[in-house]
Amino acid sequence: MNAAGGGVLSITGLFKEYRSGEPVLKNINLEIEASGVTAIIGPSGTGKSTLIRCINRLVDPTAGHIIFRGEDLSQLKGKALREARCHIGMVFQEYNLVERLTVIENVLCGKLGRLPIWRPLLRKFSDQDITRAFDLIDSVGLSQEFASRRADALSGGQRQRVGIARALMQEPSLILADEPTSSLDPKTSVEIMELLDQVSREREVPVIVNIHNVDLARRFASRIIGMSAGQVVFDGPPDALQDTHLNEIYGGEDWQA
Repeated sequence: MNAAGGGVLSITGLFKEYRSGEPVLKNINLEIEASGVTAIIGPSGTGKSTLIRCINRLVDPTAGHIIFRGEDLSQLKGKALREARCHIGMVFQEYNLVERLTVIENVLCGKLGRLPIWRPLLRKFSDQDITRAFDLIDSVGLSQEFASRRADALSGGQRQRVGIARALMQEPSLILADEPTSSLDPKTSVEIMELLDQVSREREVPVIVNIHNVDLARRFASRIIGMSAGQVVFDGPPDALQDTHLNEIYGGEDWQA
């Protein structure tokens, strides 16, 4: 079942081929509502990351439509695409921070898409942006003393918090998180998922998370999408996800092994 219409993101008939005749995504149709955490689960190679990358156009879809804020992202180019991306926050598996920059400079990088190129090059940010960056550092659970630390001096969990703050600096209408816990220990993974859930609820922004950990998906997502072989085979609330569905998603009863 697909979520009922009217969402902030509408995906219809989405296909992606890296090689002709070998689709990685096969006719994906999804509606993403205006808030809540949606977890995408499935085995490696099933197209979860490709779906995320099609949404933010890090890769180009082969066919289909991705309607976001009234525009078809699959058709946008140049300036129009850059402007649309300003409204999509991205949280990466490997953090994607600039290691030599400080925490606050990394958070301010979230404004780059909205500023004239000369301003970030000269590190010319407004007092309002700097104040907001400090507030966001605090909101993701880092004390103000972290603002001046270099990114390469942080732990994995701290780096991911900075990545979330950077995404929020964009004031996004949608947040995409591609395996945000896969490089983290279990305790920190829970903390990061708690933070993403908090961000979604308090800021009323939808969060789409690719995640391998089914227990974390069940605990923090309001909706789970299960993918197998490039197709959606489950779409529903966590309490509807049964072992029979997981067997279909992961291919057999030994999926937990």
